[in-house]
Amino acid sequence: MPLAAATADTGDTAWLLAATALVLLMTPGLALFYGGMVRTKSVLNMLMMSFVSIALVTVVWLAAGYSLAFGEDAAGGLIGGLDHAGMSGLGPDSVQGTVPTLLFATFQLTFAIVTAALVSGAVADRAKFGAWLVFVPVWALLVYVPVAHWVWGPGGWILERLGALDFAGGLPVEIVSGASGLALCLVLGPRMGFKKDAMRPHNLPMVMLGAGLLWFGWFGFNAGSALGANGLAAAAFLNTLAAGCTGLLGWLFVEQKRDGHPTTLGAASGAVAGLVAITPSCGSVSLLGALVVGLAAGVVCSYAVSWKFKLNYDDSLDVVGVHLVGGVVGTLLIGVFAVESMTGGAEGLLYGGGLGQLGKQLVAVVVVAVYAFGVTYGIARLIDATMGLRASEEQEQTGLDLTVHAETAYDHGVLGHGAPVSSSVVPHAQKVTPQA
Repeated sequence: MPLAAATADTGDTAWLLAATALVLLMTPGLALFYGGMVRTKSVLNMLMMSFVSIALVTVVWLAAGYSLAFGEDAAGGLIGGLDHAGMSGLGPDSVQGTVPTLLFATFQLTFAIVTAALVSGAVADRAKFGAWLVFVPVWALLVYVPVAHWVWGPGGWILERLGALDFAGGLPVEIVSGASGLALCLVLGPRMGFKKDAMRPHNLPMVMLGAGLLWFGWFGFNAGSALGANGLAAAAFLNTLAAGCTGLLGWLFVEQKRDGHPTTLGAASGAVAGLVAITPSCGSVSLLGALVVGLAAGVVCSYAVSWKFKLNYDDSLDVVGVHLVGGVVGTLLIGVFAVESMTGGAEGLLYGGGLGQLGKQLVAVVVVAVYAFGVTYGIARLIDATMGLRASEEQEQTGLDLTVHAETAYDHGVLGHGAPVSSSVVPHAQKVTPQA
């Protein structure tokens, strides 16, 4: 008797449809989060770097990215094949587990999008927009896609050979974005006035709104990674909430102790740090473990964001200090707090699993960080040598909003607060005559 064709479960499909929309919302949320953290002269440029990533990564993903990441392994656990290039062979009736394959592919696409957008925070205020348009698709194919295959793809070496655990993206999203951001900011060099001029966030309410949207979308990010409406999704959902809370509290505790006052920027950053750390571990640790993971990330990342001043790398919006460091914390702590009831087998050090799982997590962290940094550094050097990666001194000084996009975020009427504006910068329709 022939086996019945696989069919999608309606409940799982409905949940993953919602989760996919939630994760896509994270990129506009990130745009607001980043946009509020920069100075007024580069707000729109920061928003644009996130929004254009949606379009660029989507095209690359549909053309080849999905097939290379989630197609059948074609190179010893390193990369998938091109059987589904252009989404070939996939239709409404194709099923991945209990959900339509097209939905699974779209869900994974939203991860790739937000990862690319995350990298932009490291180079705020000084990267050429045209160079960013070239960097994103090349980087997505050469950095994000291979690591996604290693961690989640069929036959991927980290998942199936090494046995390291990563439920929702500590390695391909958080560590990859942080290591890539570090490489980019080293190639670009520091902003004009780094460590000399005040570069405070211009709009903290915008930062808080962006953080709130990120937190909201993160439930789709983590709980959606269960790929079903089930108990594992519920546990990941609760772990995500818990870790975001303890991350926020941990950061504020450090600020109060170190600086004498808790800040709104600290609250937003602490919540994000906790969410970053729980991303890889939300499907592996108990609720108690989630509370500790979030707290550890909030405390450690609150110190890590100051390393750039000591080591002289200008990570503009703390992608390294929050996403790389937070991703490392969360990925490593799986080896400490993993419980069999969540993983179905693997146990962490505190639950009788010994050092084995911790060692596997460490190997995965080191290899992914080195790979992402090295390849991104090479891509950035190549782009810099051919078309230039950094905006001109004049553009950076004036602000990328006006010089690149011919727009301003807050000036209505007289541009530049009465300062003369070059006719080559502002389109004819936007030219204004100062009023007496």
